[in-house]
Order: sequence, then C-alpha cells, then structure tokens
Amino acid sequence: MQLASGLLPHSTAIEEKQEARSKLQIAKNFIMKKIILPTLLFLMALSACNDKNKSTYALIETDYGNIKVLLYDDTPLHQANFVKLANEGFYDGLLFHRIIQGFMMQGGDPDSREATPNRPFGSGGPGYQIPAEFGHLHYKGALAAARNGNPEKKSSGSQFYIVQGRPVQDFALKAQENKFNFTYNEAQRAKYAEVGGTPMLDMDYTVFGEVVEGIEVVDEICSVAKNPSLGDRPIEDVKMKISIVK
Repeated sequence: MQLASGLLPHSTAIEEKQEARSKLQIAKNFIMKKIILPTLLFLMALSACNDKNKSTYALIETDYGNIKVLLYDDTPLHQANFVKLANEGFYDGLLFHRIIQGFMMQGGDPDSREATPNRPFGSGGPGYQIPAEFGHLHYKGALAAARNGNPEKKSSGSQFYIVQGRPVQDFALKAQENKFNFTYNEAQRAKYAEVGGTPMLDMDYTVFGEVVEGIEVVDEICSVAKNPSLGDRPIEDVKMKISIVK
C-alpha cells in the first residue's frame, strides 16, 4: 500500500529538523555565554561596587554656614567613632574652642557644651582614646583627630580639627621627611603646593576625612577674633551641630 506523500516525514527531513534544532541550541548557548551571562555578571559586580563604594559623609552646621566632610573608609576606627557620636547627638551644641588662622579650627570637647566666659577648653573627652590610623596627609580641608602627648599617638575619643593651613614650600616637606624617615611622592608634593596645609602634623596625628563642601566656611571661621590668653578660644562662641548625611 502506498502512503500519501507527506503523511510520514522523510528521513532527510528528520535529519534537517534535528540539525536545525541543534543549531538553534548552539545559538542559544552562544547568546547565554557571550551576551546574557557577562551582562548579568557585570550588573552584579556593578551593584556590589556601588554598595561597597557608598561613601560616608557628615554635615557640620555652624552659624557661619555648613561644612560637609567625607569620612575615609580606610580609617575605620575613627570613622565608626565619629558616626556613632554624631548619631548620638554628642557634638550638638559643642564649641570650636581653639582656632588659629593659617593653621586649624578645633572642637569636640564635651566640657564646652555649657561654656562659661573666660574659660579655656581642650582637655575633655568621652573617656577613651582611639588607636592611630596614619596614612592620609594634612592638606587644606583635612579632618583630623586631636590628641594629647601620649607616646602611642592615640587620638582623642571626640576632639577633632579641620586644617586651614597655608601655602607649603618644599623645604617644609623635606624637614618632615627627615623627621619621620619617609618620602612624599610627586603627587603629594604637587597637592601641597597647590592647596597648602600643615605638613608638620603628618605622621603625628590621624587624618580621617576631608572637606568636600564649605571650605570657604572654614576660612571664615578661622578669621574670627580670638583670645590668645584663653587658648585661642573665639571671643564669640562658634557652636556646631553634626549629623551623618548622604
């Protein structure tokens, strides 16, 4: 009995279909391996980088304007402590109690919260110190931790300063190199020449952040009238409020 043509596929037609399916699967695999998978991996890596690279900022509010600072991730002890104190409201109402034009502005002494006239500050703190985390330099706008004369150079648990500084000449860098037996690289030398700072504090005090907005506020505060007999305390109180922001 003869079968009507087309009711059963011919063997060559079966082979052609199988070959077509095979080619389609190869194409799908190629697209998955060469396009979709790399794209997914890239997006996952980008997402991870974004999470990892989320920077931590603090806003320092004053009557002279606001100062926004970046808190460095590679000084984790100082970053975590500053964030903790700011979130607790520790700094709110404290003074910038020591200001020297061309040098820096210092604050964070809890004794200054209820400040009375004609009283110097600078010895108060939260009752602990933070191990030194050296590495960053004292360019203009650097946020750094104050400390007493302890031999381990541990930082105050709360007091900090912001560098105003002044123009820096290379002989000042060479003096610091000789003192601590290290070498500034060309980029560091160039930045000091461009923006200035206080290199005499490098490798002695921990820098844990930098001003990213409001450096003009730092300049203005550093220009206020001070009383040298009261440890360079401003004649008019300069209060602060600090919060952690994005």
